[in-house]
Amino acid sequence: MIGSDVGDVGEREFQATTTGLFSKQAGAYQAYGQQLELEFVPVKNFRIEIGTTLSAYDIAAVPGFVDRTLAGWQGAALDLRYRFLDRDTALFGLTLALETHSNRVDETTASREQNYGTELTLAMERNLIPGLAVATLNLGYQPEWTHFAGVAVTQQDSTLAAAFGIMAQVRPDFLLGGEVRYFRKYDGIGLQELAGEALFVGPTAYFRLSERARLTATWSIQAWGHPAGTSATLDLVNFERQQARLVFGLNF
Repeated sequence: MIGSDVGDVGEREFQATTTGLFSKQAGAYQAYGQQLELEFVPVKNFRIEIGTTLSAYDIAAVPGFVDRTLAGWQGAALDLRYRFLDRDTALFGLTLALETHSNRVDETTASREQNYGTELTLAMERNLIPGLAVATLNLGYQPEWTHFAGVAVTQQDSTLAAAFGIMAQVRPDFLLGGEVRYFRKYDGIGLQELAGEALFVGPTAYFRLSERARLTATWSIQAWGHPAGTSATLDLVNFERQQARLVFGLNF
């Protein structure tokens, strides 16, 4: 999830995001991503993020997947965010984020590809108890175009996402909360045919390490889902059983 804050004019930040995806329907599955970003706020309410991602995979005996163990450079991304409403002065905060990325390795199967995608997110945030508790809602649409090596046809898919989270301060410089995230994946960028859906739940924590440094940790497990056309109670074809993320930020 993302919040509605974008920072102050002139603010610069380095951010390192470590992501882990674990477990499919069978076999052994582990996928790791390390994204490195530079963030700038050139004018009021507008933030620019430029990033690159490294990835590592360990896949064995997963149905429909080729066994792979590899690591390397995955791709690059550009994220633009504009804040329409400030949650400190308005009824709620409202920010629109547009991220575009290009990858050379499929983020799920680790196969060689040319992938281009966009993630459009509307983030709404409200102070439940000023200075103590905040609630966040994200709504997202993610179309992607993928061309696999040796395949003539370009694959198109898209994902709709909705997420809700609450965090509260339990002591100075430490916030604790939880998130609920729901995804619907479709074949085609126009939401033509449902491929699967999943609901993730889990805790999240925020640590202020110093005046300039922060750390955010989240972990979630798939509580419900199913691939289209099945009666399964989890969708481990389009999604993972567990997801984890660690974000370190440093202002400079």
